[in-house]
Amino acid sequence: MQIINVILSGGVGSRLWPLSRKSQPKQYLPIFQGETLFQNTVRRNRGFCDQVMVVGNCDNFELSRKDLNSAGVESFLEIIEACPRNTAAAIAFAAFEAQPEDILFVTPSDHLIKSGEEYGAAVRRAIQLAKEGHIVTFGLKPTKPETGFGYIEAEGEEVKGFREKPNLDTAESFLKNGNFFWNSGMFCFQAGVYLQELQAFEPEVFTASKTAFESAKEGKLDYEFSMQIPSISVDYAVMERTKRIKVVPSGFAWSDMGSFESIYDHFKSLGHGVDSNGNMVIGTNLHTEFLGLQNTLLIQTPDAILVLKKENAQDVKKVYERLEKEKPELVD
Repeated sequence: MQIINVILSGGVGSRLWPLSRKSQPKQYLPIFQGETLFQNTVRRNRGFCDQVMVVGNCDNFELSRKDLNSAGVESFLEIIEACPRNTAAAIAFAAFEAQPEDILFVTPSDHLIKSGEEYGAAVRRAIQLAKEGHIVTFGLKPTKPETGFGYIEAEGEEVKGFREKPNLDTAESFLKNGNFFWNSGMFCFQAGVYLQELQAFEPEVFTASKTAFESAKEGKLDYEFSMQIPSISVDYAVMERTKRIKVVPSGFAWSDMGSFESIYDHFKSLGHGVDSNGNMVIGTNLHTEFLGLQNTLLIQTPDAILVLKKENAQDVKKVYERLEKEKPELVD
């Protein structure tokens, strides 16, 4: 039995345009004190795991290899997806690659986590529960009424239910309640247990993923077979339906770095310059003045400038999607 850190690295980070592009998604941006989020993920989990397995896509697997090498990891497993089919299938590929009794510690590659005692305790508990046959998710103790995350309602390690991204009033009531946790997107389970549950709840995803996996050549999945796989998240496919679910309530510092609001907060905590009205510049040393603006970011790259009110950070995805159609060269 091995403990395998399955790193999911297929996303493009559209909410972080223009920094994040198809050719260099957010997990590969070296803007976290010279490190990438992908490298941080690999280093953070090395002490708990025997092996690293990366499930990425055909556009970014070379970036993963480069980051693994620079993090000093020479031996790793790799699955290269032909097209995005969501997390239920991505994790199924990893489970097919592993032995049934292997423990898969599944982590996104683009989260910022403070490793330390609390993180270590949570991971060790999750591995213990996974060895007992449970499907484990990590619930993060909320620090604010966040409307951009899903929530887990829990009593100790028992999951009472999953909640969609709430409105502000609901998020505030969750925070007040004290038994709601942010759904972190991190999981832990035996490979065989996950596949049993996936087959029971989503047989079509299971069968189509197995076919695509078995027809892979040198770790690269076939496009035609991959397109037959229904695109369903692991939450919908398994987590919200399995009776084997457990949650590890966790207090370690965590951010999904999913928007410029997260980037702003993180950079500010590191002492990045902010003017008296809370305005921040990223990507240029040109002297910049903000007049009549508050909590605004100016993000500059060689070919684009984004000016953004912090509270509109989630809407950057809409800009990305429009440019994908109108000016694809600006998102590639």
